Amino acid sequence: MAITEQQLQRIMPNARRQAGVFVSALNAAMTHRQINNAKRIAAFLAQVGHESGQLRYVRELGSDQYLGKYDTGALAERLGNTPQADGDGQKYRGRGLIQITGRRNYLACSQALFGDDRLLREPELLEQPQWACESAAWFWQRNGLNELADKDRFTTITRRINGGLNGLEDRLQLWARAKAALCVSWRGSRHRINCSPKGCCWPCWLADRLR
Repeated sequence: MAITEQQLQRIMPNARRQAGVFVSALNAAMTHRQINNAKRIAAFLAQVGHESGQLRYVRELGSDQYLGKYDTGALAERLGNTPQADGDGQKYRGRGLIQITGRRNYLACSQALFGDDRLLREPELLEQPQWACESAAWFWQRNGLNELADKDRFTTITRRINGGLNGLEDRLQLWARAKAALCVSWRGSRHRINCSPKGCCWPCWLADRLR
């Protein structure tokens, strides 16, 4: 079950040309991690859309002072960074479409994607479209988010990604657009992800008219 560039642009209109850059990598990553039905795909795209500013950012923005919160103290320790002010907070800043953050998470992600620790040496790999998508899909599956998406537990998904509910309104707006673009459901039923304007089911036709 694949998405098209046009569907991605409808969900994330601010992505513009980035939709074409990311669509193939997103489809591959979603396939690898069983993000393989319309409900899962809609929730996943809504969350990565928010986390990445609609595919425009794959590297956490912030000054050295801001990123210093990852370098020392309780948060740094929780992320597996060293307690010394040695710059690993900046080195292992959030990267990828779901912002993998901290040495411990980089190592776990690296072992899952590559079978070694190369992300500790080359964290910038997560800024490449392929690995930005693969890391996000890995995080999604690892944290049981497919099963939550099947149950429409979108707020719980947000908490597992964000640790809270920051940006919930934007995430919900992206989710609504994704469900309309992918024809996710109507009174609990599921529809084809690739409904076309000429051959769309009635609920999806109606969703288009109500956008």
